[in-house]
Amino acid sequence: MANVRLCIVLVSAMALVPIFYFTAFSFTITRTLLPITRKENLFQYAHFRESNSGYTSGSSIVHDPDFLARELAERVRVLCWVMTSPDNVETRVKYVVRTWARRCNKLVIISSKANDTYGIVAINVGEGRDQLTQKTLGGFHYVYKHHLDDADWFLKADDDTYVIVENLRYLLSNEDTHKPVYFGHHFNSIGTFDYSSGGSGFVVSKEALRRFGRAGNNSTVCRQNGSAGDEAFGQCMGNLGVELKNSTDRYGRTRFHCLKPSDYVFGNFPEWLFNYDANGVKKGMESISDYVISFHYVRGEQMDLLEYLIYHAKPYGLKNVLQDLNQH
Repeated sequence: MANVRLCIVLVSAMALVPIFYFTAFSFTITRTLLPITRKENLFQYAHFRESNSGYTSGSSIVHDPDFLARELAERVRVLCWVMTSPDNVETRVKYVVRTWARRCNKLVIISSKANDTYGIVAINVGEGRDQLTQKTLGGFHYVYKHHLDDADWFLKADDDTYVIVENLRYLLSNEDTHKPVYFGHHFNSIGTFDYSSGGSGFVVSKEALRRFGRAGNNSTVCRQNGSAGDEAFGQCMGNLGVELKNSTDRYGRTRFHCLKPSDYVFGNFPEWLFNYDANGVKKGMESISDYVISFHYVRGEQMDLLEYLIYHAKPYGLKNVLQDLNQH
C-alpha cells in the first residue's frame, strides 16, 4: 500500500513538471513583453518581434515581414476621409481607392454628389475654391456624427494626396489620441494660429474631433465659409485649444508635404512656400524623412507609379532595417 502511495506521489510530481516549466516560461515572456509593448517602446518591441518572428525549417528561417504593420493597424486605427468633387471621380478617386486608401481602417469619401460605385457620400455644399471652408468643416462634421467611434485618428486628404498609411501610424504610435492635437505640413500663421496645409493631408486626434463636433458650428469659434479651408480649420483648432504638433522626424526631416515628390527632390518651390513653411523649405532627398507620410499633387496614374515604387519594387539582397525616427 505504501508503494502505491509512493507511485501516486511520483506520478503527480512528474505531471507538475511541465506545468511548472510552462508557468515559468510564460512569466519570463510576460516580463519581457509587457514593458516593451507600451507605445513609448515600440521600436524595442519591433526588434524583439523581428528577432523572434521566424521559425527554422531545415536550413532556412521563415520571417513574417509585415507583422509590425498589421499590429500597428490594429492598435492605431486611422479613418481617412477624402475630399473630392463629381468631376474628379474617374480621374482621381478611382486611383485613391485602389492604392493608398485601402490601407486605412475606414475610408470615407465626401463630395457634393453621391456615387455608389466608389461609396462617395454627399454633404450639402457647393463646388469651387470659395466653398472649401464649408466642405472641410462639413466633412469633419459628417465624420464626427457618423464615425467617431470607428477610429482613433482622423485623416483628411485631398483626392490628389498620396499617403503612406503605415508611416502615418508609426508617427501616431507615440501619441495620445485623448489629447487635443493634430499633425500635418506645418504652415506659419496668417491669422492667430499656425495651421496645416490641406493638400498635404492632416490628421486629428479623437479629442480634437470631439471638440470640433461640439463647437465647430459656432461662427465665433470657427469661420464657416469662404476659401482657404485649411487655414479656417487651423484657426478653428486653435480656438478650440487643439495644438498643431511638429511632424518632422528626429533629424528634422519632413514627413508631410504640400507639393509633389520631385519638387522636394529637385527644389522646384513656388515663392509663396518660403513664407509659409514653418520648418524652413529644404530640397534634396536628405531633407525628406525615410518614413515620409504624404505628398500632394499626385494625380491619376501617378498614384499607381508611387504604389509600385513603394510597395512592389525591391532591391535584391538589401534588408529593410527598422529605424527609430520619431521625436522623443
